[in-house]
Amino acid sequence: MEIVRSIMKSIVVTSFSWFLALAVLLVTVGTVAAQSASDTGLSVETTYLKNIRQVTSGFVKAGEGYFSPDATQIIYQAITKDYPFYQIYTQPLAGGRPRMLSTGRGRTTCSYFSLDGKRIMYSSSHTDPQMTETEQAEIKQQAEDRKNGVRRRYSWPFDPHTDMYVADLDGNILKRLTTADGYDAEGAYSSDGKWIAFCSTRDGDPDLYIMKSNGRKVRQLTNAKGYDGGPFISPCGKWVIFRSDRKEEHMLQIYVIGVDGKNERALTDTTGVNWGPYWHPNKPYLIWSGADHSTGGRPNYDLWLAKYSISDSGQFAIEEPVRVTDNVAADVLPVFSPNGKQLMWTSTRTDEHQSQLFIADFMIPEN
Repeated sequence: MEIVRSIMKSIVVTSFSWFLALAVLLVTVGTVAAQSASDTGLSVETTYLKNIRQVTSGFVKAGEGYFSPDATQIIYQAITKDYPFYQIYTQPLAGGRPRMLSTGRGRTTCSYFSLDGKRIMYSSSHTDPQMTETEQAEIKQQAEDRKNGVRRRYSWPFDPHTDMYVADLDGNILKRLTTADGYDAEGAYSSDGKWIAFCSTRDGDPDLYIMKSNGRKVRQLTNAKGYDGGPFISPCGKWVIFRSDRKEEHMLQIYVIGVDGKNERALTDTTGVNWGPYWHPNKPYLIWSGADHSTGGRPNYDLWLAKYSISDSGQFAIEEPVRVTDNVAADVLPVFSPNGKQLMWTSTRTDEHQSQLFIADFMIPEN
């Protein structure tokens, strides 16, 4: 798309930076519910999670991980001390070193395995014609922050040079999926591998789109003021779950829409932020990260689970959400393994209070 007009770009960047900053970097005293759990010596996590373990390390920070179709590998974004922007890595879950598959330059994000596990998709700004200047500006800013003892909130601009790519497992780019001017990212395949849902600013602000896995037949799904992003297509292929701040700037809520663009509705409407929703692969459950902002201050982000139902008339609804995590660290961006028996998420529950990936065995509610 055309480079987004400066005023619109400023609004979009501010919105996206704000909620990611809270989600990834907040390490707080927890909410009232978390304090209550701590007081009793009990944790809600034992109800749903077993064998919690950290699976990434050695990075300044890492997160937004996804499983390979056979669940033997994960793919994620991470930052090293030698480069200022996220790059894409794969890593065997049985042990082994991370392997960088992106180009090594530019902002990269939103990686995902293809259905056969032989290719990956991710978004990157490595074609930025001023890439060197962009890198140097970020390196300079980070050096000044360290010198002055400044710890800035995490910021992820909607870089207009960001496009979506498919690469093989050696990192060789096989195809550029998007060529429209503007930010194209946050893509994920449908369960049958035929479609990709993604976010794009090609019309001036971030909206949802869907396209064939080869990049053709692009179709816009949403066209609301504000940010619509983070889409995932349901296991049945008929619905798209996403996050949006259309009701109140910065206050993200969970929405769902049919792949035909119909039956859109908000699933959450709280005094707070709900974002990063993901489908359970074989049970009617959604999981996401949320925080209560009604009490003021800096609330903690935890994972929440809700059972959903779809009426004969096509109305989508969820039951009362239940809390899955209550750690005093931030827990965000949850995803299920392909068989639904494991949960992976990004958390700051590390000694350094920096985000890394964690995995646990997941126990689905019986009712």
